This record gives sequence, C-alpha cells and structure tokens, in this order.
Amino acid sequence: MKPIVVAVAITGSVPRKKDNPAVPITPSEQIESTHQAFEAGATLVHIHVRNDDESSSSDPARFAQVQEGVRKHCPGMIIQFSTGGRGRDPSQRGSALYLTPDMASLSTGSVNFPTIVYENSTVFVTDLAKQMHDRSIRPEIEIFDLSHIHGARRLIDQQLLDERPHVQFVLGVKNAMPADEKLLDIMRDELHRVIPHATWTAAGIGIHQNIVMDWALARGAQSIRTGLEDNIRIGKTRLAASNAELVKIAAERCVAHGRRPATPAEAREILGLA
Repeated sequence: MKPIVVAVAITGSVPRKKDNPAVPITPSEQIESTHQAFEAGATLVHIHVRNDDESSSSDPARFAQVQEGVRKHCPGMIIQFSTGGRGRDPSQRGSALYLTPDMASLSTGSVNFPTIVYENSTVFVTDLAKQMHDRSIRPEIEIFDLSHIHGARRLIDQQLLDERPHVQFVLGVKNAMPADEKLLDIMRDELHRVIPHATWTAAGIGIHQNIVMDWALARGAQSIRTGLEDNIRIGKTRLAASNAELVKIAAERCVAHGRRPATPAEAREILGLA
C-alpha cells in the first residue's frame, strides 16, 4: 500500500480541559500525548504551546521542552511548530523558530474567524517566510481562502519557498471555507495549476474531520491530519480519549483507501525533508 503522512495536531489554541480532559496542555502532557500518537502511526506533530492558565503561549522555552521530548521519545518524527495567531502577540508568533523545527505553519493571508480577524499582512507573512527560509525550516502553507494559494506563489517567485511547498487546505472553520467536497476539488485544481509540484493535505474541523480525511485519501493527498486541535469528539455522545485514539481512526481510514501510515523515513521523503 502507498504510504501517506499522518499528521497529528495535538493541542491547538482553542480547546481547554473543560472541553475535553484529554487535551494536552503542559509540555510533559504534550510529549506523552505525542508519543502515544506516534506509536499509533502519526509521523508529523503540529505543536502549539500553552501557558499554565491554558491560554496560548509563544514561550520558546515551552516549544524547546516539547521538541526535546518528542525527539527523544519519537525518533524521526517530523516536528512542526505553529506560527498561528489566535491569542498570540503578532511580534512573538515566530519567536521559537530559532529552535529550527523541521517545519512550521505559515498562513499566507488573512481570514475571518468566528471571534477574531486572523490577520496576516503581506509584510508579516514575508518576514516569517524569510525566517523559515534562512533557517531551512520547511513551511506548511495554511490555506483558508483561494487567494492564499496565490500568496504562496508570490513567495515562490520571491525565492522564499521552493517549487514544492507543502500545502494544507483548512475546511470547516466558520466564516472561512466550508467543508464542501466540490470546493476542495476547486482548491486542489487551482493549487496544481499555480504550484504544480506542491504536496497537499486537508484538515476538517470538528464534525468534518473524518469526511475530509476520506476526501483527501480518495484524491491521492500526500498527507492527512487529525488530532484534538481540530476535533475533541469521536461522535455526538463521546469525547475522544486521546490524540492516539484519533490517529488510530485515521490509520483505519488509510487502510480502507488502500493506503498505510508512512514511517518517519518515508514521511520525510514524501515532504522533502532530510
């Protein structure tokens, strides 16, 4: 079976313990949760860190602690830091990049979220992209809108990205792109037209997580994404017990589509990482 990268977004910036006690908040919880997800088949971890009060943090020391633990307990796993903006001072969103994770998220445009405007000005995006380029950190381009594909193309033209970036379509955020299969086809086709050598994945938020995984698998995506950042439930009546449980479900869906979770070495080859 053809391998596919299974990415796990372990924490995010929104869910709290009151929403699901399994959401890992402290660095030690995040390391343990990632290790369990790694054992279940995930080979890429997307990391947000939190303060002790569970609010979003940009503290490089926390990123460093999680990165060190993941490298120790999950050999070869791809480490991806978030530079996302919910609850974080814009000037600090790239503060941990000096730690040189394998990857970092990069949104190439602004979008309305339910409670905030997620602002990513051209100057700000270009600066983050340059920091990643200079440190050989591979960006994952977060696409919330069709124009964001063209924002990525501009970064390629400026030689801040190579011709084979990794792109993630985010579907199901209220006020942004809905989880619509036809819309995913439009976005994927436009990506292949504008950036023909890009690898891609898609994230379904909340109840859309599994169906978006199925759509991505059916279309030959190079990666799928799961995790408590995006979805804290197994169904209407039960909370997910862990990130590992969600990864196991993702692995089962891979098999149903004739795919299998990639090994760490395969995941790095698929995404163009050393």
